[in-house]
Amino acid sequence: MSRVYLGLGTNVGDRLKYLNDAIKHIEQFENTEIVKISNVYETRPWGYTNQNDFLNLCVSIETNLKPQELLQKCLEVEINLKRERIIRWGPRTIDIDILVYDDIICNGEKLTLPHPRIQERAFVLIPLIDLKEDLTIKGRLLKDWLSELDAEEVKEYIGNE
Repeated sequence: MSRVYLGLGTNVGDRLKYLNDAIKHIEQFENTEIVKISNVYETRPWGYTNQNDFLNLCVSIETNLKPQELLQKCLEVEINLKRERIIRWGPRTIDIDILVYDDIICNGEKLTLPHPRIQERAFVLIPLIDLKEDLTIKGRLLKDWLSELDAEEVKEYIGNE
């Protein structure tokens, strides 16, 4: 089985419910098992900033799905949870990104592995560190990438929706 790390984010409606619903869908993927779920973090929007704050987390899974099959399953979950793609990096009920899939490196039309902007996003690095502190991306430890970013805007989520 392959070890995969997924990033989940939401900033519309009942954010915690969308994260939990997405995890329930992922648990139903054939030949897939959730290994660990990170803490939930609240973060300011990235890219398009005129929107609500996000809740983000990462999930490690083991799966026999191939990368393209997993991508299709993740897109189906987004559709099922009413994701609308109106503005790039805009508001969303749920976003599921394949961040790392084993040691695969690919630059496909629909899928790039590892995710091309991991090292630029503290809201991805911090929950990934929760899952695997010694994970390396592009030859560097996550904490080394994180040391180059402003992580003060990423706060562990304690509140209620």
